[in-house]
Amino acid sequence: MTQRRIAFQGELGANGHEACLAAFPDGQPVPCATFEEAFAAVKTGSCDLGMIPVENSTAGRVADVHHLLPSSGLKIIGERFKPIHFQLMGVKGAKLEDIKTAMSMPIALGQCRKTIRRLKLKTEATGDTAGAAKLLSEHPDPAKAAISPALAAEIYGLEILLRDIEDEHHNTTRFLIMTADPNPPAPPFTEPCITSFVFRVRNLPAALYKALGGFATNGVNMTKLESYMENGAWTATFFYAEVDGRPEDRGLALAFEELQFFSEKFEILGVYPADPFRSR
Repeated sequence: MTQRRIAFQGELGANGHEACLAAFPDGQPVPCATFEEAFAAVKTGSCDLGMIPVENSTAGRVADVHHLLPSSGLKIIGERFKPIHFQLMGVKGAKLEDIKTAMSMPIALGQCRKTIRRLKLKTEATGDTAGAAKLLSEHPDPAKAAISPALAAEIYGLEILLRDIEDEHHNTTRFLIMTADPNPPAPPFTEPCITSFVFRVRNLPAALYKALGGFATNGVNMTKLESYMENGAWTATFFYAEVDGRPEDRGLALAFEELQFFSEKFEILGVYPADPFRSR
């Protein structure tokens, strides 16, 4: 049986790599330089699935991804919540007291501010967390350290100088698992599910209020509603939303019927099992 290829953004050793291994131990994680490349790898069939981060409990939503999701042509078939732990790692023989600069992607540097400030380190931005570890291994400097996941130290032969340096130990990233299959199998009825969808309301007074009214009157729990402009338009805002349940549930079916009446665009992006992490 061939290994399933799972596309993720970043270098080998990134958080996306660790998320792929946790969800698909027998899969083959495939690094992609950008989110666009990760989506394209799945869409063209060079990868079977994509492991895409959409939000972090500390840094908020991954804005680029929300703009790519609706036009990607992919469907969501799962979610994974991954606790994020960052390690400060240096070249072999490096000492913590000699480190002057910390390298990582800006989001990771922001999530480790307290340690960086305490150690009085300068910062150097890189494309992604594991990329910082790879760069340090290729250009060894005992005065520099990378802030990366533990897997990166193993892959690039670096030594961990300080463990779990993130400011918030509840720091968690949510990943979506994407497929190019336009009609993926429905999740088992024994599992609680999430439905993700996008919509654009008509440019009318109170259209959003009326469009969302059906979720309240039909007892549907909406867990996420995010807005952003589409194609630079100021008149009609585009929304990404998530609700508990499946489209065939009576309450959600009625809510969707009402939503579509007040919307000029509506598309379900995926129906998938809720990660048990949600109930922790």
